[in-house]
Amino acid sequence: MAKDIIIELKDVWKIYKMGDVEVPALRGLNLQVKRGEFLSIMGPSGSGKSTAMNMIGALDVPTKGSIYLDRRDISTFSESDLSQLRGKKIGFIFQQFNLIPTLSALENITLPMIFQNISTGERREKAQKLLEMVELGDRVHHKPTELSGGQQQRVAIARSLANNPEVVLADEPTGNLDSKTGNTVMDFLKKLHRKEGKTIIMVTHDPNVAKHADRMEYLYDGTIKANNS
Repeated sequence: MAKDIIIELKDVWKIYKMGDVEVPALRGLNLQVKRGEFLSIMGPSGSGKSTAMNMIGALDVPTKGSIYLDRRDISTFSESDLSQLRGKKIGFIFQQFNLIPTLSALENITLPMIFQNISTGERREKAQKLLEMVELGDRVHHKPTELSGGQQQRVAIARSLANNPEVVLADEPTGNLDSKTGNTVMDFLKKLHRKEGKTIIMVTHDPNVAKHADRMEYLYDGTIKANNS
């Protein structure tokens, strides 16, 4: 396997059972992602985008097929090993932000670091720097309800970077934002890619958002559509 490939999915199937009926969400998905690449995965509702993201992010395991992260087949990992892997290697940005409403912006960002046994002082210092990076250094003590949608998503971006992951997964990161705010969020993602060298994989249904990436792949009926046609 080439050294510059950080993620590879080989013939990945995900089949859900609903009573006696089997529903395939992924049908032999093959995908390679290079280290430092910005990839967007497009597709209509029901195409398997979220399932593919769950596979790439080690949130779920395939029914069959293999998933490699840094040349290790993570489809064979136990749940505890997958949890450790997610905490160290992968950062997540969700459409719904998924911030904890009772915690401040700073506390939301420090949360992932607790599970990596980082000291309290170091957590707070790093969270402060991340908030400043996303231009929210003056919103340290604000809770999510005291922030706009765009500000909440920028806190979510900062949180995704808490443990300095190699890969950032963004699931419809502008889906709940107006176009102007969405462009601001995309500017931050592009900055992460260009200046920080992060590998970014973004799922979206919006071609105007997808075009910000280096490469686009089109998912249809659980597999990549050839030549994006």
